[in-house]
Amino acid sequence: MRVYLGSDHAGYELKMHLVGHLAKQGYEVVDVGPHAYDPDDDYPAFCLHTGDRVVASPGSLGVVIGGSGNGEQIAANKVAGVRAALAWNLETAQLAREHNDANVVAVGARQHTLDEATRIVEAFLSTPFSGNERHARRIAQVAAYEKARELPELP
Repeated sequence: MRVYLGSDHAGYELKMHLVGHLAKQGYEVVDVGPHAYDPDDDYPAFCLHTGDRVVASPGSLGVVIGGSGNGEQIAANKVAGVRAALAWNLETAQLAREHNDANVVAVGARQHTLDEATRIVEAFLSTPFSGNERHARRIAQVAAYEKARELPELP
């Protein structure tokens, strides 16, 4: 499986760790950047490019990393077709895949140890979408809004 990784300065160390770790696990890793530490860089470009590449590469997943993961998730979700989830523990990482078929995970590097963050990313990458009809229906509703920008009727 191809995995795209993007970060800002706050997530740089974790991203570099994951690039090597995930490659050793057999993933096809693509480092979207940054490719050098810059304490003044901004996360949006890296997260937008990560999301764009995930959408353009069916079956791939993405990881965006910052200090908290919040801004990174917001930025990635601006790309049509991205379903980015902020994961802060194993359960939220797994549920993002099982229930939401998330294709990008956001992680806060300042919120976890290196080992904790690695386990969160591994859980996300190794968990499949459940395929449950109710979850698929909900994902389709969000995708329809994303495409048409028309609010659905309230029940």
